[in-house]
Amino acid sequence: MQHSAISAPPAMWYDEEEIIANDRPARNQGDTLTMSTSPITIGMFAHVDAGKTTLAEQLLYHTNSIRERGRVDHKDAYLDSHDIERARGITVFADQAVMSYQGTTYYLIDTPGHVDFSPEMERAIQVMDYAVLVVSAVEGVQGHTETVWQLLHKHRIPTFFFINKIDRVGADADRVLEEIRQTLTPDACSITGCLTDQGGVGEALREHIAERDEQLLEMFLSGEVSDAYWLDALEQMIRGSRIFPCASGSALQDTGVLDFLVQLHKLTATNYDKRAPFGGLVYKIRHDLSGVRMTYMKARSGTLKVREELYYSSGGERICEKISRLLLVNGSKLQPVDQVSAGDLFAVVGLTGAEAGQGTGADSDSDKIAYEMVPTLTSKVIFPESLHVKDVLKAFRTLDAEDPSLNVIWEEGLQEIHIHVMGLIQLEVLQQLVQDRFQFDVSFGSPEIMYKETIASTVRGYGHFEPLKHYAEVHLLLEPGERGIGIAFASDCHVNELSLGNQNVIRTHLYERDHHGLLTGMPLTDIRVTLLRGAGHNEHTHGGDFREATFRALRQGLEKADNVLLEPYYEFKIKSEIDHLGKILSDIQRASGRFDPPQTTASHATVTGRVPVATFMDYSAELAAFTHGRGSIQLIFGGYDRCHNEHEVIERKAYRKDADPMYTSSSIFCAKGHGYIVPWDEAEAKMHLL
Repeated sequence: MQHSAISAPPAMWYDEEEIIANDRPARNQGDTLTMSTSPITIGMFAHVDAGKTTLAEQLLYHTNSIRERGRVDHKDAYLDSHDIERARGITVFADQAVMSYQGTTYYLIDTPGHVDFSPEMERAIQVMDYAVLVVSAVEGVQGHTETVWQLLHKHRIPTFFFINKIDRVGADADRVLEEIRQTLTPDACSITGCLTDQGGVGEALREHIAERDEQLLEMFLSGEVSDAYWLDALEQMIRGSRIFPCASGSALQDTGVLDFLVQLHKLTATNYDKRAPFGGLVYKIRHDLSGVRMTYMKARSGTLKVREELYYSSGGERICEKISRLLLVNGSKLQPVDQVSAGDLFAVVGLTGAEAGQGTGADSDSDKIAYEMVPTLTSKVIFPESLHVKDVLKAFRTLDAEDPSLNVIWEEGLQEIHIHVMGLIQLEVLQQLVQDRFQFDVSFGSPEIMYKETIASTVRGYGHFEPLKHYAEVHLLLEPGERGIGIAFASDCHVNELSLGNQNVIRTHLYERDHHGLLTGMPLTDIRVTLLRGAGHNEHTHGGDFREATFRALRQGLEKADNVLLEPYYEFKIKSEIDHLGKILSDIQRASGRFDPPQTTASHATVTGRVPVATFMDYSAELAAFTHGRGSIQLIFGGYDRCHNEHEVIERKAYRKDADPMYTSSSIFCAKGHGYIVPWDEAEAKMHLL
């Protein structure tokens, strides 16, 4: 099935260094790319080492987008263009390429397969029209394969499976297809050899899709419907995530890849509205070699041109900034363009505060996306005394903009920089990244579990801030919230008592940073905060007064509450031979976890449940050892719950709540021209609004 390929002339793409050195005038997209009316974004996903990047290389080669096929093990893969990726042989960054086939433009995003870089993968999912999930024909469905599938399924991304490495010893594509049906979705179907050169759908595939739709079943039984009808029906069912095509081959040997490309082309389609107002979604931030911020986004509607203004929300405010440059990105090469349209993936220069997961333009009012793949470990940044802390912090703030899951924190009291991470591999990559980009020689402390705190009782908190010529008073209701809501704010304060502007100031201060709990000083979460009353002074209230009163009210409420320590939990799935079931159940109980009734066959067992990260984070190595590599484990972050060894952690952390430089639960009142401190347990009686 040979099809002619159309690609962009390589001469029109420029290395990043060239773009920086020579500010060439922008070109129209039509000058260099054969742009279809509906570009299609396809994401590549897999468990690490399943051959995802190799498959991407073959697809780019067959569309003449690259002249030579690279290989991960040869360290010359086109989409693993960073030195760190080539040195380690893994994908770390979600990089993209452009390819054209039969007049249609495809954006290909190669996502990380290693669990430590899952947040990068999840951010990229938001802009995809279709996904290709690569599964090894030898290893089959692995732990991270299931994690990826659940994310794709949650976001309703139409997904193709590619069973790879069929040339390997022990490969069995039929067995893996059945495993996909049993483990991931019963709606997976083979398309290998089921699409004819004339665009027809084979009898077996027609029957498979007809079984899932009553109208199609009637058409199938009548036998009078054209090939075009069945091809369109198949495409619609794929787009609606009602059926999931499965192909097989060997990316390394280039077996079945061209057939798969043809199938992708026949069975994918998008329909973006280019005439609507421009709306886009930011999915990552990068900085070029000179430090210029580049905002990567997907155009979901309309058209955007250079020098137009684009608006988005930041910190509760509506920001409007002018677009100075638009760039199409192809691997490490950039192409300036005058405009982009709905369906395009591109980078913008000119936006200073837009963040990943945020809508722009017509989509700017949509809620920022909340990601599931969040770190459960925290680590301290260690650097030589010869480096100024402000320079190191600035470098990590830059990395934090590119990877928000790092959540870089400056601990003022300790004079330390802390970051959140997924695992040790991520720390090793960060160490090299900081050296390469900023020439800083840093290291990291041993990762520790990231605990959080909440409350189990409803209380009222009162804060008063009145040193001489300052005035603010805030009353808050603190209530336990559902797990995972973070800090939720509402107001029951009438605008006649406190202006809407001042109420918004209080709200902004509550969200401006993580707040310390009383038990260990860890971040406060899962609390509903309601503003009950507040007061200012026409003359003496200044900008930071409500911040002081709000933080004191929050802290004073915590002093009266039943405080609870939380720790992160895994949702796990363990598969092993039946002989190992007893030990696995014993290990789970010893790790303070719980499990559901095991599912067993004559030879194998599957156990699911929930267990603290602290006791189970290294269990995969232990499982591999006693099952001789035949057991598998899937670990997914399952949110926070009560800490299984609360007293031990509190004692180890040795947090001194009265010595926290960031917080105090006392209030300040004024008498005879002087401010004086009132302890938290005496402050309520002195509040002016009571």
